Amino acid sequence: MMTTAYLSIGTNIGEREQNLQDAVKLLTAHEAISVTAISSIYETAAVGYTDQADFLNIAVALETELDAYELLAECQKIENDLGRVREFRWGPRIIDLDILLYGQQQYETEKLIIPHPRMYERAFVLVPLEEIMTQNYDMLVGVQKALHALDIEKEGVNLWKKINTVAEFVPFEN
Repeated sequence: MMTTAYLSIGTNIGEREQNLQDAVKLLTAHEAISVTAISSIYETAAVGYTDQADFLNIAVALETELDAYELLAECQKIENDLGRVREFRWGPRIIDLDILLYGQQQYETEKLIIPHPRMYERAFVLVPLEEIMTQNYDMLVGVQKALHALDIEKEGVNLWKKINTVAEFVPFEN
């Protein structure tokens, strides 16, 4: 059974746009994942530990046959394949993939919390998510209410590059 999931992907080390493209390419290469939408790229100031470079962030919608734990494992594999090193919480990172939503399901285990526990507090997650969230009106309204409550200027969420389609972002190679 296919499930719609939404991911947030961010990077602030190295070739940031290329890092985002590489992560999306690896997602699309998985036989049980189909990336259906991608947001524009937003540049944002770091949150938590602020003495680091600005992040580029996108949101991705996908259809998958993987269960939530398998999707988490794939996201962590992609992070590892792209060279992610976890030195300290909220530190600089070459790539970060977070599952924001997985269908209508909720999880609260030691390994996985869905919806993502801090997504409604972070404009850098909500702005790109709102751009691509079209299938679920109730969830979209929740995202819009959370965005309205945040001071987006304060969080420094700025459009960095407009993206219209997945194929535009990661052209399919023959």
